[in-house]
Amino acid sequence: MTLRVGVDDTDSPRGGCTTFVLTELLAGAAAHGLDLIGAPRLVRLNPNVPWKTRGNAALSAAFGVGRGSARPIGSIRGRPVRAYPSGRTPPAGPAAAFLDDAWEIVLRGARRGEAGTDPALVAVRRALPARLYWEAVREIVDPDRVRSMLADRSAWVRVDGSDRGIVGAAAAIAWPGRRATWEAISYRDPARVGRPRRVDVGSVRAAQREEPALFLCHDPRTRRMLVAPHTPCPILFGLRSRTAAAALRARPRIRSEPVERWVLFRTNQGSGDHLVRRDPAAWPPGRSGWFDGRLVGEPIRLPGGHVTFSVRSGPSGPPIPCIAFEPTKTLPAVARRLVDGDLLRLWGSRGDRPTIRLEAIEVRRARTEGAARRPPICPACRRSARSLGRCRGYRCPTCRHRWPPDAARRLPRPAPPPPGRVDPTPSARRHLAPLGPEPAGPPGPYHFEGSCDAHRDGRARIGARSILAGGA
Repeated sequence: MTLRVGVDDTDSPRGGCTTFVLTELLAGAAAHGLDLIGAPRLVRLNPNVPWKTRGNAALSAAFGVGRGSARPIGSIRGRPVRAYPSGRTPPAGPAAAFLDDAWEIVLRGARRGEAGTDPALVAVRRALPARLYWEAVREIVDPDRVRSMLADRSAWVRVDGSDRGIVGAAAAIAWPGRRATWEAISYRDPARVGRPRRVDVGSVRAAQREEPALFLCHDPRTRRMLVAPHTPCPILFGLRSRTAAAALRARPRIRSEPVERWVLFRTNQGSGDHLVRRDPAAWPPGRSGWFDGRLVGEPIRLPGGHVTFSVRSGPSGPPIPCIAFEPTKTLPAVARRLVDGDLLRLWGSRGDRPTIRLEAIEVRRARTEGAARRPPICPACRRSARSLGRCRGYRCPTCRHRWPPDAARRLPRPAPPPPGRVDPTPSARRHLAPLGPEPAGPPGPYHFEGSCDAHRDGRARIGARSILAGGA
């Protein structure tokens, strides 16, 4: 049984970083003699909540007395960070002292007093139910309900400000971690925060070529480097990868300004966990999902390069407005080539308005005809009929035979959309957006999946003072 700690909501739009606060907690735990059990976790939650800061990430880690062979997964101020594959309950004294210091560490690292910053720290002995994670990544969760659940489990909870932060902190602990990727985050010297970052783009591109398991490092379409943030936070660069080994191999190859510390995180990035099938007619605000439907009418091009169209998900359902924004690049290009009647699968999210903001498009079945219409050909005279006016049909100019309006011929579509799922350009993808097929690449010796999963879904209740005293 390990001590699981979750932290959230320490940053603000003006600066700060919750992942950096978690590295400070790792150093604090080591100073109290606690071992890190499994890799620390970086867990992205519902990307549509209006009060999020940037990527809406929460962090967690498990501590105890390590068992097995520890592996290096980072370095903080020149001291290595090692993770054990499993562990047992830490002594009550060091655990209590660490938690007292942990809250002070969180408060020192939080942007206290700034709007939207409500730091929270949660600690439990057993894993929280996985359903909490699934709700937090897909829905809007009531903090009061989470606080009540934590009280039932005798959790150790600290907040500064509103209770919103406890939702993320608890959900990061509850993440079952079955669909995981990795991110090796390097941090700059605190004295350099606020100055322009120095990260060599060429070395990033070379690392991605040499390690196919890396993803979202560089966007060739927009020429943007995606490993370095553009905010005044302590992160220098982060390498996202499908495997721990690829991230660890690639990190030293990046040429940059001096790295003050680095840590490998296990993440839910690229998992698509925020997406669930939804009825578009009953899609609640602030949620993501996907649905199947048929295009109604023709796409409309908007100023700025955006494209909007309507889809009907059932034979009698109302038309659902959808929009493909220009920064996604690929999605408006596909949307412009759609025609009335195409069968689509759409992924997206909904804000306050009923319009679905698209994250991906797949043409399930494309019509062979295009949108353009031509008058019918008279079978007797072999001449093209003439229109009698809007909605009045057609008439042959020779034999005077008439046809209804729906007799118009559709011409073949000039350029059908590409088959398969089309995702936004890398710089416009969400952290949680599902990845494509896994590329071939060299396997590595690191295999944290499963063996380092110290957050299994435990269902036993926890007795009083169990966090500090090590109760069952």
